This record gives sequence, structure tokens and C-alpha cells, in this order.
Amino acid sequence: MKKIYFVAVFIVVLFSCQHTVKRDDLTKINGYWEIQKVAFPDGQEKQYTINETIDFFEWKDEKGFRKKLKPQFDGTFVVNNEQEQIEIKDSAGVMYIYYTTKFDAWKEELNLLSDSILILKNKDNLTYHYKRFIPFSIK
Repeated sequence: MKKIYFVAVFIVVLFSCQHTVKRDDLTKINGYWEIQKVAFPDGQEKQYTINETIDFFEWKDEKGFRKKLKPQFDGTFVVNNEQEQIEIKDSAGVMYIYYTTKFDAWKEELNLLSDSILILKNKDNLTYHYKRFIPFSIK
């Protein structure tokens, strides 16, 4: 029984690692994303059950931005003027998001992008797992 379980887990991991983000998938990044967890290179994870901020991506015609927003109980967001400019580029079959601000520039590998899941990996091999944010309101 353990052997079957191991084989099943291996197959799932193998196929999930082989997913590549295609250019046609890139518009799926548009919208609101809530972080679920961060996976560290040593296998540890930090879970996020409640988030004070969410990420909003807007990408069109090879350029866009990412902003941090604070959701409010009435369904609105608190927004500041800070945002990161983004470009998404293919490098040898791997998609990267290039971020720039007036203070810094960096990139993250786009590991997975679907209608409901976004996974990004940075230069320190930290993997950020996001789910699509669903707005709420208690009006």
C-alpha cells in the first residue's frame, strides 16, 4: 500500500513540476491574488490564513503593474500610490515577471498560472503560492 501511495505522489509531483506557463496564459494574472503560503528551500512552509493585504496585477500588451491593496469589510480597498511596474518575458521557455520601482528591480519565475492559482519563485528559491482573491462585503 505504501508503494502505491509513493508512486501516486511521485506522479503528481512529476506532472506538477512539468507545467510551464504559456504566453496565452498570461492574461490570467490580471486581478486580485491572496497569498496562501510561502515554501522555503529547506521544505518548511509558512501558511497565511488571514491576509491584511492582497496583490492586484494588471498586465496588458507586455507591460503592467502590481499593487498592494487592503480589503475592507464593505467590499472596498484601501490603496496607496505605490506600485511596481511589471513586464513578463519568456527566457528559454520559462516565463519571468520583471519588477521595477524607483528604488529597485528584480524578477520572479512564473511557475504556475491558472484561473485560480499563481505560483512565483524568487532568486532565493522562496516559492509564493497565491489563490484568486474573492472579495467580500458585510453590507
